[in-house]
Amino acid sequence: MLPETQQLATVVVCEDDEATLGLLCDHLVADRYEALPAPSASDALRLCHYKQPDLLLLDLMLPDAPGLDVLREVRAADGATSKFDPELPVIVLSGRGGEHDRVRGLREGADDYIAKPVHYPELVARVAAVLRRRSGPREGPRRVGDLVVDPATRSVRVGERPVELANKEFALLRALASDPTRVFTKEELLRDVWDFRSLGRTRTLDSHASRLRRKLDPEHSRFVVNCWGVGYRLIDG
Repeated sequence: MLPETQQLATVVVCEDDEATLGLLCDHLVADRYEALPAPSASDALRLCHYKQPDLLLLDLMLPDAPGLDVLREVRAADGATSKFDPELPVIVLSGRGGEHDRVRGLREGADDYIAKPVHYPELVARVAAVLRRRSGPREGPRRVGDLVVDPATRSVRVGERPVELANKEFALLRALASDPTRVFTKEELLRDVWDFRSLGRTRTLDSHASRLRRKLDPEHSRFVVNCWGVGYRLIDG
């Protein structure tokens, strides 16, 4: 069996043109990035919330909202109680390459601005450059009682006890920790953690939630509360 390839970073690709979106994602995956496709502004914001990516590639002409509105919402976040990391690196992709458009995008908080048509070798070089410049820690640990989740180091502790989690267990915990007392529906979690588009009869979520609960608190099961018939929340309110 071949060893698992280490991914360089997670990139949300927000682009409404299906062919361009697919091509960019395919190239990024080939270059060892995890590429998360977002064909709309709402998709981009959802992925930035739940997936906590390392970078956002942002088209400005989107079907449901201007890309600059997405950028403004990310930059307006306070970093503590909001859904987004205000320091998230953002590279704008736009068919409007005039000086005023570039200045406007940079003024609103873009880290870089690339005019279409996109030349992929230049794009991936700029992605790497922006990530190098912003390689410092962006998001601090989330603390829920004695549970500490640190996305930057992908580490979990309960008190002084480190907890080893599989990739999807960590992704599920990170989603629940984003709003610890909120009940996340099964549909939301399957969509945002597993990218499922329909619920069906899968037991994937329930089995992962059960294992996560046992790992976090094998004696008292304080975390990952099953709200029967609805979904899960991290702790009782």
